[in-house]
Amino acid sequence: MQGEGELIVGLDIGTTKICAVVGSVGPDGTDIVGIGTHVSDGLRKGVAVEEAELMAGCEIRSVYAGIAGGHIKGFNSHGIVAIKGNEVTEKDIERVIDAARAVAIPMDREVIHVLPQEFIVDEQDGIRDPLGMSGVRLEARVHIVTGAVTSAQNIIKCANRAGLDVCDIVLQSLASSEAVLTEEEQALGAALVDFGGGTTDLAVFKGNSIKHTSVLALGGNNLTHDISVGLRTPMVEAERIKIKYGSSLTRNISKDETIEVPGVGGRKSRTLSRQILGEILEPRVEEVFNLIHREVYRASMEDSITSGMVVTGGSSLLEGVVDIAEAIFNLPTRIGKPAGIRGLVDVVNNPMYATGVGLVLYGARTSPKKKFRIRDSNIFDNVLGRMKKWFKDII
Repeated sequence: MQGEGELIVGLDIGTTKICAVVGSVGPDGTDIVGIGTHVSDGLRKGVAVEEAELMAGCEIRSVYAGIAGGHIKGFNSHGIVAIKGNEVTEKDIERVIDAARAVAIPMDREVIHVLPQEFIVDEQDGIRDPLGMSGVRLEARVHIVTGAVTSAQNIIKCANRAGLDVCDIVLQSLASSEAVLTEEEQALGAALVDFGGGTTDLAVFKGNSIKHTSVLALGGNNLTHDISVGLRTPMVEAERIKIKYGSSLTRNISKDETIEVPGVGGRKSRTLSRQILGEILEPRVEEVFNLIHREVYRASMEDSITSGMVVTGGSSLLEGVVDIAEAIFNLPTRIGKPAGIRGLVDVVNNPMYATGVGLVLYGARTSPKKKFRIRDSNIFDNVLGRMKKWFKDII
């Protein structure tokens, strides 16, 4: 299926849900033809995939899988090579990117992405594609994303056990940006905040390239836990209350609004003011965005966010999130929903599907360049592959 270049599947393995999105890629664009979601309790039965298969009327064998978590680290790097023959070739571009990625990485980590930011030919910077240009020295600035080897391997193993090959593993915030950021925002400068269930991912774009990535190990699950503890109700009920009555702006809640809160262990339900719920949620949402704000300033990226903030992910649906983000960052903020697609647009027109749709769009953009699929392997195989490439380059 993947080899035909017609159908591409994105698999968003989140903390709270697993979502499979099927896209049909043609010369006129991408049509979303199938979607399946299921509570995140493992991939063994592949329920989400089966739902997507039924809707799309196809059999899924390979996917683009998203990855996130506190283990994800991103940093910028720089490489320089001499141009052979005074004209930049594809080989020169590969060599300079390899030079930029030649940094010391611990054995328990692996490179997930090497994302070119700009090329420099004889001190002429800001070049997006240097192919065919004349010069004697080629430089590249890249953003490198690394993650724990075990985390990547576990994603591949889980997918394999569900009968799926993994074409590529993609950083979730990078995938979401494919679906929700406009070209103007990426060019002018924008911060994407993927407010998910288990993590909140940050990606800063400027000049049509990614400048900074970071993952915060806080998300919607922490909000649910706070409600569960604060209102003394089971986690399942806390999640339901958050979705139905949740608001992170206490000032917008009327004093006479009430909510029914089920008890724990057979205890009677209680009627409480909805303002109590707001008082629980507001400080936690503020904490999340304050930590993101601190990360932006730590990375000296505050001047890059010219156009504003885009908040996506399932937790962005909570009432008042945009207002809090605007107040903390003092920047215009909007909710990011998947765009640039056709087909089941009404079904996926929700921030919670941003990563799944983005994985399809990422696969559509990069699939012609893919020459292999990732299979279940161990660290030693990866090291052996790197050594073979080194010797080949030397010879």
